[in-house]
Amino acid sequence: MTAQLTYKIDPQRPVLWLISPDGEAQWHKILNDFGIKPSYFPLSDRLSFFVNGDYRWLQIPLPEKGIEYLRRGTYYALRKAEEVGWRDVQIYWVASAAEQGDKDAYRALGEMAHMSLYRFTKYATEVPASVERISIYAPDETAGKAVQEGFIIGESVNMTRDWVNEPPNVLTAEELARRIAEVGQQVGFSVTILDKEQIQAHKMGGLLAVNQGSQNPPTFTIAEYRPDNPINQRPIVLVGKGLVFDTGGLSLKDTTDSMDYMKCDMAGAAAVIGALRAAALLRLPFHIVALVPATDNRPGENAYTPNDIIYISDGTPVEIRNTDAEGRLILADALVYARQYNPAFVLDFATLTGAAAMAVGRHASVLFTNSNQPIRDALIEAGWHTYERLIELPLWEDYGYMIKSDIAAIKNSAGREAGAITAAKFLEYFVRYPWAHIDIAGTAYLNKPLPPERGFPRSYQVKYASGVGVRLTLAFLMRHGERLFS
Repeated sequence: MTAQLTYKIDPQRPVLWLISPDGEAQWHKILNDFGIKPSYFPLSDRLSFFVNGDYRWLQIPLPEKGIEYLRRGTYYALRKAEEVGWRDVQIYWVASAAEQGDKDAYRALGEMAHMSLYRFTKYATEVPASVERISIYAPDETAGKAVQEGFIIGESVNMTRDWVNEPPNVLTAEELARRIAEVGQQVGFSVTILDKEQIQAHKMGGLLAVNQGSQNPPTFTIAEYRPDNPINQRPIVLVGKGLVFDTGGLSLKDTTDSMDYMKCDMAGAAAVIGALRAAALLRLPFHIVALVPATDNRPGENAYTPNDIIYISDGTPVEIRNTDAEGRLILADALVYARQYNPAFVLDFATLTGAAAMAVGRHASVLFTNSNQPIRDALIEAGWHTYERLIELPLWEDYGYMIKSDIAAIKNSAGREAGAITAAKFLEYFVRYPWAHIDIAGTAYLNKPLPPERGFPRSYQVKYASGVGVRLTLAFLMRHGERLFS
């Protein structure tokens, strides 16, 4: 599928009209310009097809104002176009006068042009027919630039989805590192890959322990985007959990609804690279570093075991209580590595705990942060703006006592009670800078699509990988980064 920008509607091609609730005057004007009586297309109709010679239109009245309903309407319109067999369509947003200058809305249109029809069909023998070309109308160059920015963001989300959807026998830790390097070469950020020998030299005991049961080596990837004149003197560091497959190790997971979708356990890694890709293509004025520790976690002959003592790269001894609490171990090494940058802020994404998914379900990710109120507020606002919503849970000292070990500094699991919080407290132990951790265990991978089968959708997230974290990170930087970090 290709997406492109247009400043003129072609009457020979189908048009998907997205009509804001208060866009009636603009809608009537458009109809009159085409020589059509407004009574033919009353705004009370949910859907209207019109076939008359060269004209084929689909009218989607949006039930409420706001960018989120515009996104859902775009998804709905493109899925309906796919359903009726249109292969080449145009999207025209009938906005009110107050909405016509909203760059965020036109950016959202560009994002949804790529995100709405996404399917992972790389290995499919029968690929369903779909829309092949989408053109989005922009009223002026400012809106046009926003649409093109949206294309970049939507493409980056879909790249993230592709990586998460890849089977684990394809996307090994080495292959993940290779793909990061390939993207860096394409869009203009540098990449350094540490192999197992170099990881050993850095004494990354968390990453090495988790890798012990695997026949495939681990990797640790450092990706860096540095524009000519960044506005932040100290870098922003993104950290993504890169567990390319997680069996739970010797603390073996159940298969049903657990291990059977653990290829998604590297969704944090994919999200931070998707965000970095878009930042480089958008030429955002921020110095950004992304760190990706990667391995699989298997119960091999030399697998690490409960009761082991391992050492994180700063020398911290950790008691292993559960080999399925592995993500926090590889992230600990990455968070220690981040110290060398003296970062302005560190943001990590991880499918870290089933407890987070049980606490808030699939409609929000869980936020933990030691940062000041402006950063906290900015993250939550960015979550609402992108509808990748965040719910904050506390990092009270009381929870820290739960991970204290009798025989080491800390233990990697405190049991089921407050599991998402104690996992975050484990990460916080290694943090020496402003930091936020976002647990995307419930939002990164959806076994069922969120939209209903009929009616205006409640969401536009497709089945399987969602790409969560990419748009959230970009909105956080684009809407708040200069104020927070310049």
